[in-house]
Amino acid sequence: MTASSIPTLAPVSTSPWAIPDAGLSVYYGRSETPRLFHYFLPRAILEGKQVLCLDGGNRFDPLLIARFARKRELNSSEFGQKIRVARAFTCFQLTELLVRLPRLLRTFPAQLVIVTAFPELYFDEDVREREAIASFQRAFRALQAERLSASVAVFTDATSFRSSRRVMFQELIAQADQVLKFTVNESTGLSLTNEKFATVPKVLR
Repeated sequence: MTASSIPTLAPVSTSPWAIPDAGLSVYYGRSETPRLFHYFLPRAILEGKQVLCLDGGNRFDPLLIARFARKRELNSSEFGQKIRVARAFTCFQLTELLVRLPRLLRTFPAQLVIVTAFPELYFDEDVREREAIASFQRAFRALQAERLSASVAVFTDATSFRSSRRVMFQELIAQADQVLKFTVNESTGLSLTNEKFATVPKVLR
């Protein structure tokens, strides 16, 4: 999917395109959701935040980041210095990245952690269900622990899959502080609905 094929973002109330400063936020609802995190990056970076992206969906697009920087008359290299990306191509690799998250944050002290393709990377039928569930549970425990020291945002396409393993997604949203759903309206484009909101105290780092 190219950047131009992503639906146009529509204005929504209460700072819709800003990821909360604390807690665990889950974004879902569209097949392109794992790519839509790009639209939240400019605001976070302009606020002075560093962003660590654990990209299980292989969706990170440096060309799109450069385009955002140009639109704001910023140097793309300086813009990019605020972002670090670690890719995972299997559920086991994503689990290891999440388990190593405290160490990654010591090396690159990000205020925002973005995770893509969680938990749908664990739906791979080439991985035995018992092993996938065990790996997911290990990753989820690590993710829940890390939300105490950084804002965590998960961008997932899990609802596009017909799999018994979608119970992992239900567990994820049950534990999330914020759950936000993307929908498309023919007249206004892409909109965002907050389905669950919890007040989470900010963490000073």
